[in-house]
Amino acid sequence: MAPRVLISDALSPAAVQIFKDRGIEVDFQPNLGKDKEKLAAIIGDYDGLAIRSATKVTPKIIEQATNLKVIGRAGIGVDNVDIPAATAKGIIVMNTPFGNSITTAEHAITMMLALAREIPQADASTQAGKWEKNRFMGVEITGKTLGVIGCGNIGSIVADRAHGLKMKVIAYDPFLSPERAVDLGVEKVELPELFRRADFITLHTPLTEKTRNIISADAIATMKKGVRIINCARGGLVDEAALRAALDAGQVAGAAFDVFTEEPATQNVLFGHPNVICTPHLGASTTEAQENVALQVAEQMSDYLLQGAISNAVNFPSITAEEAPRLKPMVELAEKLGSFAGQLTETGLVKVQITYEGHVAQMKTKALTSAALAGLLRPMLQDVNFVSAPVVARERGIVVEEVTREHEGDYESLITVTVETERRTRSVCGTVFADGRPRIVNIKGIRVDAEFGKSMLYVTNDDAPGFIGRFASLLGEAGLNIATFNLGRDAPGGNAIALVEVDGEVPAEVLERVGKIPNVQQARALRF
Repeated sequence: MAPRVLISDALSPAAVQIFKDRGIEVDFQPNLGKDKEKLAAIIGDYDGLAIRSATKVTPKIIEQATNLKVIGRAGIGVDNVDIPAATAKGIIVMNTPFGNSITTAEHAITMMLALAREIPQADASTQAGKWEKNRFMGVEITGKTLGVIGCGNIGSIVADRAHGLKMKVIAYDPFLSPERAVDLGVEKVELPELFRRADFITLHTPLTEKTRNIISADAIATMKKGVRIINCARGGLVDEAALRAALDAGQVAGAAFDVFTEEPATQNVLFGHPNVICTPHLGASTTEAQENVALQVAEQMSDYLLQGAISNAVNFPSITAEEAPRLKPMVELAEKLGSFAGQLTETGLVKVQITYEGHVAQMKTKALTSAALAGLLRPMLQDVNFVSAPVVARERGIVVEEVTREHEGDYESLITVTVETERRTRSVCGTVFADGRPRIVNIKGIRVDAEFGKSMLYVTNDDAPGFIGRFASLLGEAGLNIATFNLGRDAPGGNAIALVEVDGEVPAEVLERVGKIPNVQQARALRF
């Protein structure tokens, strides 16, 4: 029986034809995504679901999706899909991460130009019968400094277009290497310097806990008076209330926003200000982009349903069905080792070396490397997945090396992730025992034996009497229950490590107190 695909959002007729040409039965209902009850009622009859942004794939819908094997999102964002629920059900979730990059970058440039010359305001005035030639005094962009926050796929296209407009481009991106910055022709700077120097600021970073309100009231206070801010990335990157206050005070000369904290944005604190331009999330809205992502998702879903090939999956690496059982625990290990290193990395990544020793060296290490890179990059780039991670790393000029070795040492299989930044090099090693659970067995040359917990504290300190007692007492006073406590040191009185799993998240004030314990060098809260 031919696979059946439901298309519940508006998708290009050419994409529908791709499914049909490949022998897949298609049910095209472009308005169904707005009716959650009806979608839940019929989803059990389909092997694939192709969507855009209108369809919300909730746990209730996934629960009813008894035969569903793949969800394909024509676009980048998959926040309208409950990925944990889909993963638990064994449903592959695919997106099309690079189909609308040029379109989004062009929209940001367009917004910047409109902001510089007050085009929407002048248009409204002129069409109202006024002739206010002296009212709309714009600014040139030639010779101005553009600050790009996030210099990945879209940000680098914006930088390229800005060079064509004779602007000076400075960029903040922790994952942008100096070599890649040179290739792009941008000056890599830290965030405070970008705020201080930029005449225009454009955002091209995902929304994560680290990037939420990256432009805050405090940040705005350090900017040039008369700065102009463009956001075509994600709502929540800018404190909108603080921006409105800065616009009213004249600190910020203007803002152009395509995305908002709450969408659809029928009300917003920025609305109505004479120096603000707003569009309804049009970044990806061009004929070419819509066609590209639609065709791409149809091809990807067809390949999976007919051949088992997985590409651009956000919840599983590109491996075959035969390889999956053997690779799955190693994929989990590689991702968590990468995540461990990524959560400790704050400066620009230069190089990542992943070493495979023993049995794992004979496996499909490309999938494992993708998993490790995804774990490494995800703390800053939330949307990165197993498939896109190598591309994202390459865009940022991060050198990625794989090393395979025959069996040596104490473990049948050992994976080592070594991360080189502009300031330091750190390594973390792990293995999988017979129970199938990944473990950390070495950090920076210090032997440990720790399972990955959901919430962990990582502490480095000088090996000295009294540390364990103070540390444990502090956690007890804070009401944090210790699940596991793992210690290691390189020599008596030398460098020591504590890796502690706790129940619940670690409050910032507790982390700060841990860092003040005598002989403690570093204290970090980790989540897995």
